[in-house]
Amino acid sequence: MIKTDDVYYEYITHIEDDLVVQAVKGVSMSIEQGQFVVILGRNGSGKSTLARLLNGLLTPRKGTVIIDGIDTRNDELIWEVRKNLGLVLQNPDNQIVATTVEEDVAFGPENLGIPPLQIRNKVDESLKMVGMEAYSDYSPHMLSGGQKQRIAIAGILAMEPKCIVLDEATSMLDPHGRKEVMDVLKKLNREKGITIVLITHHMDEAVEADQVMVMEAGRLTLKGTPEQIFENVEEIRRAGLDVPQITSLAYNLKKSGIKIDKLPLNVQDMKNIIKGLLSRKTSIEPLHLSSTYQEEKNITQGESEPIIKVRDLSHVYLPGSTFEQRALNDINLTVNKGEILGIIGHTGSGKSTLIQHFNGILKATSGTIEVDGLKAEGKQLKELRQKVGLIFQYPEHQLFEETVYKDIIFGLTRQGMSEEEMKARVFHAIEILGISPELLEKSPFELSGGQKRRVAIAGVLVMEPKVLVLDEPTAGLDPQGSSEVFKILSNLNKQDKTTIIIISHNMEEIAAFCDRVAVMHKGSLAFCDTTANVFSRYEELKNYSLDIPKITELFMELNNSGYQTQKTVLTIEEAQKLITGMIYKEAGGVD
Repeated sequence: MIKTDDVYYEYITHIEDDLVVQAVKGVSMSIEQGQFVVILGRNGSGKSTLARLLNGLLTPRKGTVIIDGIDTRNDELIWEVRKNLGLVLQNPDNQIVATTVEEDVAFGPENLGIPPLQIRNKVDESLKMVGMEAYSDYSPHMLSGGQKQRIAIAGILAMEPKCIVLDEATSMLDPHGRKEVMDVLKKLNREKGITIVLITHHMDEAVEADQVMVMEAGRLTLKGTPEQIFENVEEIRRAGLDVPQITSLAYNLKKSGIKIDKLPLNVQDMKNIIKGLLSRKTSIEPLHLSSTYQEEKNITQGESEPIIKVRDLSHVYLPGSTFEQRALNDINLTVNKGEILGIIGHTGSGKSTLIQHFNGILKATSGTIEVDGLKAEGKQLKELRQKVGLIFQYPEHQLFEETVYKDIIFGLTRQGMSEEEMKARVFHAIEILGISPELLEKSPFELSGGQKRRVAIAGVLVMEPKVLVLDEPTAGLDPQGSSEVFKILSNLNKQDKTTIIIISHNMEEIAAFCDRVAVMHKGSLAFCDTTANVFSRYEELKNYSLDIPKITELFMELNNSGYQTQKTVLTIEEAQKLITGMIYKEAGGVD
C-alpha cells in the first residue's frame, strides 16, 4: 500500500539566513495493505512532513513515495493518490471548509462524484462513528476543539479511502473520545481492511498497533512490534519519548532488582506479574523513595484564602437565535491562592468557556466572577485582567508581532513601563522558560510548536499575573516537551506562589500535578475535590466520558482481587514504593 525509498525533504527557514533544514532524511519503509502502523517521534522529528509526503501535499526532493502503486510525483494521478489515502491533520481548523457540520463531512464525497443518496448515508454513518450525529446542523465554529477534530475525522471516513493517515488527530480529544476514535480505526482496519497510519504522542495508542516506527531528527531509527519497541526503554527516552505508564513502572521495578522477564504493556499483564512476584515470595530490600511532587503538595496543602470565586455562573452563546447554546449552568467554584487546580471534562463540557470568564474575555449571562476581590465587570475589569493570565489551546493564535521580543513585551507596552524594566521582565521570563536569548529577534512564526508555546507563556508571565490559566498546554507536545512545561509550571507555583488552573485531557498529568480537580459535565460542575478523591470515583468518571491513570486502574484491580493496598495511587513513584513494600512484606520483611 505504502512504499518509500530513500526519501529526503527540506525546508528553507528564515531564522538563520535562509538556512536549509532537512526535515526527512533517507526514509525507507513499507506498509502493507491492512496494517495498523503507529509513528512516534519528538516535535520536529519529521513526522508531519512525512505524512504530507504520503498524501502528495509535498513531493520529495529525493527518493520516491509510492501509494497503492502510484508515484506521488505523477501530477496526472495525484487525485487518485489522495482518493486512496486520506489525511487528518492535527489542527482541525486547517481542514474544515463548510458552514455546517454535515456539509463539511459531505465535501469529500461530493468531490468524488458520489450520488447524493449515498453521500447522505455516508455522512450519517461517519458522524455516528465519531459520536457527532447530534451536531449535524451546527456551525463548526460553534464547536470545541475536540468536537472539530471529530468532524475532521468523519470527513475522511466518509470518503472510505484505502488508507487513513492521522497526524496527532486525537490530541484534542477527551479520553472517551480517543477511545472511540481508536475503536473506529481498529474496526475499519479489522473489518474493511483499511490501512491505518497513526502519528501520536499517546503511548497507549501505540500499544494497539501491528507495527511501531520511531522517527528521530528526520530518520526512522526504530521499527518493530510494540513489544519490541517498548523493550528499549532508555533508547525511547533518549529520543525524547516515553513508554506506557505501566511499562515504565515495570522497568523501574526491574532496575531496582525485582526479576521481571518481559516488560508489560497493559494493566492486566502487570497485575499478573505482581501476583506472580507475591506468590514467589521474592526477597528484596524495602524501597525508600523521596516523596513525590503530589505527596509533597498533599502534605503542605492546607486551607487557603480564595483568589477566585465563581457564583451561580451561567453562559449562553447566541441567545435568542436559532443556534442558542447553553454552555454553562449555575457554576459555583472557589479557587484558592497558591493551589494548582485541574479542570477535566468531556469534549464540549464547558471547560474552555468557564476559564474565559476568569479574566473577562466572556461576560457572564448570569452569576458573578470575583478575582482577588475584583469583579469581572465595569471599571474593575482592566485591573482584574492584569491578575489573570490565559494561555489558549493554540499558542500560535496569540502570537502576532514581528519578533519574539516584541510579542513578549506587547502587554507591558500598554502599562507605561520603562524600557529597562520591560527588558528585565523579558529576560527573567525567558530564563524561567528556557527560551534562548538568540530567538528574541526572530519571527515567532518560524519557531517550532514547542517554542511557540513557551513564547506564548512568556508573554503572559511578564505581566506577573497572580493566576495563570492554561487550556490544554501540552496538547500536541511530545512527552519530553510536556514534562518540561510541567516543570516550568511547578517552579512558578513553588517559587512565585502563582495560582495555576489547567485544563487537560491527560489524566496522568492531572494526577501527578494538581492539588484539586474540578469535573465538568454538560456545562455543569459535577464535583470538585482533592485529586486522590476525584480519581477514586472511577465509575462516575466513566459516566462522564473520562478515565483514570493506568497506575490508578492497576491498584484498583489489585484491591478488587483481594490485595489490600492504598486504593488511589496516582504516580509511578507511589506505585513503585507500594509494590516493593508488598513484596518485602510477603517475603517476611518487617511491616
